[in-house]
Amino acid sequence: MPKLTRRRTADRHRETWHVYYGEVRVGAIGERAGVPVHGDQWGWSCGFYPGLEPGQHRYGTAKTFEAARGGFEADWNALLSEIPEGAFDEYRRHRALHAWKETMWAAGLPLPTQVASGRSQCYCGAQIDVRSVDQHIDAEHMT
Repeated sequence: MPKLTRRRTADRHRETWHVYYGEVRVGAIGERAGVPVHGDQWGWSCGFYPGLEPGQHRYGTAKTFEAARGGFEADWNALLSEIPEGAFDEYRRHRALHAWKETMWAAGLPLPTQVASGRSQCYCGAQIDVRSVDQHIDAEHMT
């Protein structure tokens, strides 16, 4: 089972950490903006999409980073048991599809849906059509 890891973001204005379960980003812990000094300065969000519905996500606030971290971990442990089978795969497929589209556009190649014939060439050299795109991405471009 993967463990939770944190990576600091490049936000110069507020301290923010993205939280990962394996390679899937499952939430964030960060300083809250615009909060009065007497309010909870830290917040967290827990969940990912696609894979989980927005109503399944968990949120909370805390006075300190350590308390927010503890709140995140408690919410994540409760949420983990509710995650449906296949949710992480759905997230990975969505991520791979978008990375593939961005790479196609960066290479100046049309997607099969952008060509009247419904056929195109992938940046990897494979011939693809509208019906084979998902299978091609699953077989060749899932990372």
